[in-house]
Amino acid sequence: MIDIKFLRENPDIVKENIKKKFQDEKLPLVDEVIELDKKSRAAKQEADDLRASRNKISKEIGALFAQGKKEEAEAKKKEVTANAERLAALEEDETRLQEKITSIMMKIPNIIDASVPIGKDDTENVEIQKYGEPAVPDFEVPYHADILNAINGLDKDAAGRTSGNGFYYLIGDAARLHSAMISYARDFMIDKGFTYCIPPFMIRSDVVTGVMSFAEMEAMMYKIEGEDLYLIGTSEHSMIGKFKGELVKEEALPITMTSYSPCFRKEVGSHGIEERGVYRVHQFEKQEMVVLCKPEDSMEWYDKMWSYTVEFFRSLDIPVRTLECCSGDLADLKVKSCDVEAWSPRQKKYFEVGSCSTLGDAQARRLGIRTKGEKGTYYVHTLNNTVLATPRALIAFLENNVQADGSIKVPEALRMYMGGKEIIKPEK
Repeated sequence: MIDIKFLRENPDIVKENIKKKFQDEKLPLVDEVIELDKKSRAAKQEADDLRASRNKISKEIGALFAQGKKEEAEAKKKEVTANAERLAALEEDETRLQEKITSIMMKIPNIIDASVPIGKDDTENVEIQKYGEPAVPDFEVPYHADILNAINGLDKDAAGRTSGNGFYYLIGDAARLHSAMISYARDFMIDKGFTYCIPPFMIRSDVVTGVMSFAEMEAMMYKIEGEDLYLIGTSEHSMIGKFKGELVKEEALPITMTSYSPCFRKEVGSHGIEERGVYRVHQFEKQEMVVLCKPEDSMEWYDKMWSYTVEFFRSLDIPVRTLECCSGDLADLKVKSCDVEAWSPRQKKYFEVGSCSTLGDAQARRLGIRTKGEKGTYYVHTLNNTVLATPRALIAFLENNVQADGSIKVPEALRMYMGGKEIIKPEK
């Protein structure tokens, strides 16, 4: 959510930003907010004047009674009563107008960074750089579900009976490999100086609307029936929510955290849920990184964060590339975002395994996360980035480490989490 003062003073910039995001249907919201803001400020000013008048008249009443001027005092009391009725109506108007303003402001997208390429959707995202050689072996790389089935590591049929489509069982070495990658991601980020955290896996609606847009919430989140609770779609939600309403000490910034959680997503949309594989599922696990920092440091942290993900995947012998997300592909709260994509030797193309975003002060403004320094009190900036989301990252690992005989090479970085195992052999 952008600053109402900025919108009030720069409506043309806000409108141009909406156009860059190809959301022209939201253009009327700017003028609507400006008009409501005028009414709200007028109501507030009149209310403030009435409060000042009430205090002044109250003193006058006391003086009149002291002078024995009872009739004049009673007349003043009637004036106070009339003013009180008007004040109550104005306060009601203020509340109603502010609620409406907030509701509309939450629909107006954040101001994107000047460096963001302009484009309608993810097909217009721009490749930044490749890391590692995207090789294709001289044998046909199996579909990841077949690699897993060869080591007796996947059971989607049983998951379909217990939970429905979009769920899975990982078994034996496949489950162990999955956990090894998560454990390695955790330790990798701890070694980078991030504080490890396991957050709540359910959050209240006021936190959900603080960290994401209404449209995202509807498409992603599972609501707990009869409770004001939602299952998290990523641990970033809980981690940012941890600081809701807080005045963070400026000397504590930056706050750098890495968090583990299971994640739950509806995956509503045309892409659908995979029948055989585990690329798009309703439940997965994730190691995330979250940073709260001063505004002037956010872009520096943005570059650090996505580079950590690149480094992590390269340590597992997985070639990756980074893509700059275009304006139309940015969620409304994001200022700038890039995707990290892993190489698929089977498909001979890259696919998304992580995303890094800076949201400016949008989440902090919604959740009331501030800090105080020499320049006064201000909202912090928040950033988030995927270290590892698996089983999607597991797919990238399997395709890039499977051998011609169906065995899976375990890179050195994971062996300590796999009991020293160097090769996972297929079942006879």
